[in-house]
Amino acid sequence: MKKLLEILCGLLSGIALFAIMVLTFLDVGGRKLLSHSITGSLEMTELLMVVVIFGALPLVSLRGEHVLFDSLDSHLPPWLLRAQKLVVDGICAVALLALAVLMWNTGNQFLASGETTAQLLILKAPFIYGMSVLCGTTGLVHLGLMFSPVPSIHETQGAAL
Repeated sequence: MKKLLEILCGLLSGIALFAIMVLTFLDVGGRKLLSHSITGSLEMTELLMVVVIFGALPLVSLRGEHVLFDSLDSHLPPWLLRAQKLVVDGICAVALLALAVLMWNTGNQFLASGETTAQLLILKAPFIYGMSVLCGTTGLVHLGLMFSPVPSIHETQGAAL
């Protein structure tokens, strides 16, 4: 399951990031060479950035690649580190799952009202639903991490180098 999550989220984020790169290249090239930029390129870039950020969110949590403050970890007893990990991952799980529900409800409201982007009139609801699913997935990742072993201080230092 972990491998499938890594592949799907990695592809989703990678493809969106590549699309941003191509779009930016063509937009700047069109502006410089043809004196005409791509209509709605800013909107498309914004929507693709949502895909990149929320697509990578489960991977960042799964791999522990988020920002952390661990300068005191070498001075804390293992039982306290375990309790800290349990509490932090629990809070993250609850917050992300609650956010997923709120986003899903917002997606329903956007779909009902027909909310679109200003220039290209792209429906916003599918992006909100995607954000909701990916936040929920990240919440489930944190639920799983609550019960995973705490890495030793040497493992975390080696990963940072």
